[in-house]
Amino acid sequence: MSSSGTSRNAGYDFLIKLLLIGDSGVGKSCLLLRFSDDSFTPSFITTIGIDFKIRTIDLEGKKIKLQIWDTAGQERFRTITTAYYRGAMGILLVYDVTDDKSFANMGNWIRNIEQHASENVNKILIGNKCDLVDKKVIDTARGKAMADEYKIRFLETSAKNSINVEEAFISLAREIKHRVMDTEKPQPSNNTVNPDDKPAAGGKACCQ
Repeated sequence: MSSSGTSRNAGYDFLIKLLLIGDSGVGKSCLLLRFSDDSFTPSFITTIGIDFKIRTIDLEGKKIKLQIWDTAGQERFRTITTAYYRGAMGILLVYDVTDDKSFANMGNWIRNIEQHASENVNKILIGNKCDLVDKKVIDTARGKAMADEYKIRFLETSAKNSINVEEAFISLAREIKHRVMDTEKPQPSNNTVNPDDKPAAGGKACCQ
């Protein structure tokens, strides 16, 4: 199966692989859970290694299958997750608007993308937990300024209150569709991960 190809028999026109990256505790798994299952849990269980979910969407007349990989944010899992950069067509960089360190570390995550991902991978910067207004330390202007610096899209989200979660994933998928499906001939990839395969280890991380 090609990571950027079509499938006549699988019930979709196009497969897009997305990757969620960012520090531990910023809410990557909760964003994924909200988008894939429209649910939320306030409990926090650390993602071990890598996990994924599937959601098929209708986008501009095409059925798009999204294979969304949720990576562990802890340093000890970094070597496990770097292999998943290579096949990613889009990457969501997530920080916590109530945690200055997670925002400051975005530069490190950007460097990881530059080192491990394809050169033309689509990216979006996500400031999560925007519902926690009283605890917010990274204002919208700072997030937007960073996104402008790296010339990528920016959104503030809340997995808890379902704010901009749908828009974040779908806008990124739309950009990828326009780049790959509408302008390039799909190329087979040796880095494709079978969505039926189990991740290296299980577990979910959830917070707002």
